[in-house]
Amino acid sequence: MIYIDRPTLVFYTSLEPYAQETSMNDETKDLILGIFEATLDAQLRAVRRLRHGEPSPVEPRPRKSLSQVDMAFDILKKARSPLHISLILERIQLQFGVSVDRESLVSSLTKKVARGDRFLRPEKNTFSLREAPR
Repeated sequence: MIYIDRPTLVFYTSLEPYAQETSMNDETKDLILGIFEATLDAQLRAVRRLRHGEPSPVEPRPRKSLSQVDMAFDILKKARSPLHISLILERIQLQFGVSVDRESLVSSLTKKVARGDRFLRPEKNTFSLREAPR
């Protein structure tokens, strides 16, 4: 059986006839005490929140960036006419400062066209927006 004396961080073992003292260097001791302090501080804050009925602090979620498809939608919405994929990519780069993979965007837009979701494909590699239902 091992007994640990936390305040002095000295370890004693009951297996030896005379307990020997094993001391830690200051750096290890500070590290362990720092861990205990951080843990106890977090537990104390949680207990105080529960005692006083305060809600848990909720961090605001960072705003999600637009997907490639959403960027293309914005570009086509502003253009108000069909655009070739090269123009869409160029305008995404200018407006959003993002370099989009051509094949990836064409694939995504083609899938949206097949599902009837927001986009039309009037010509090869040319996309437009579906008219909104009135």
